[in-house]
Amino acid sequence: MFKTVQHKVFSFDVEWIPDPLAAEVLTGVKHAPPHSLPSAFRSLWDYGGASEENPQPYIKTVLCRVVSIAGILRETNAAGEPELKLISLPSDPSDPDKAHEKRILQSFFRAVGRSKPQIVGYNSANADVPILMQRAIVHGISSSGFGQRPDKPWEGVDYFSQGGDSHVDLAAILGKYKNTPSLHEIASISGIPGKLGVSGDSVGEMWLQGKLKEIVDYNEFDAFTTHLVWARMARFADLFTAEQYEQEQSLVRKLLENEIAGGKAHLNSFLIEWDRLSKINQRV
Repeated sequence: MFKTVQHKVFSFDVEWIPDPLAAEVLTGVKHAPPHSLPSAFRSLWDYGGASEENPQPYIKTVLCRVVSIAGILRETNAAGEPELKLISLPSDPSDPDKAHEKRILQSFFRAVGRSKPQIVGYNSANADVPILMQRAIVHGISSSGFGQRPDKPWEGVDYFSQGGDSHVDLAAILGKYKNTPSLHEIASISGIPGKLGVSGDSVGEMWLQGKLKEIVDYNEFDAFTTHLVWARMARFADLFTAEQYEQEQSLVRKLLENEIAGGKAHLNSFLIEWDRLSKINQRV
């Protein structure tokens, strides 16, 4: 269990797809869009051991391309009150420059490497952080401080430490091996929205259809889910009082309402599902 709720907390999630360039390099399948992209994807799945029973096996993250990062940034202001902000990359999915993987990675590393928040993810130690690091190495870019490690654990932020609180992987805390719940499972039965009509397996097909905005929308759902599960676990660890936990939920709801009012209509389905699951959860 994590021991602290730090001054800055960033609950985040990453979405990725099979990388067509990796397919060309490793399997020889050209990736000239748009017609050969499905073939590039298929060649990487075959490379990863596809079978009739499992046509889309898990592909090593280094062979994938990051297409979206979303998170909830929690900061304590001068008055000691927490404030929440939704951050999504790319900020404009319709802009090819902002949607480029290298730009997404650089924006993430600059922001996190500069402000050094406590990062929170779900299976992030095994998947999200490794793919960010691996793909940054592929592009030959700096981590802008994200990858720097102190000589001693107490001397600074270390996102790669197994024992510190700089990087909180909720999945690793909740269980081991077959006893580890999926984010959807732990969230849904806790009264928190999990997957809303889309899963990680759908992201590749969505990207092939040019639905990057919809991928970012889905990514934002997971960011809100991750943050709400984190808050519930902070309550279990006695890092939040009952009043602080209720306040955190109110802050999330207010953020959702503000984002909906600002044009993110897709988040309304998150609110509706949250209300539905909360009513069921109250009967437990």
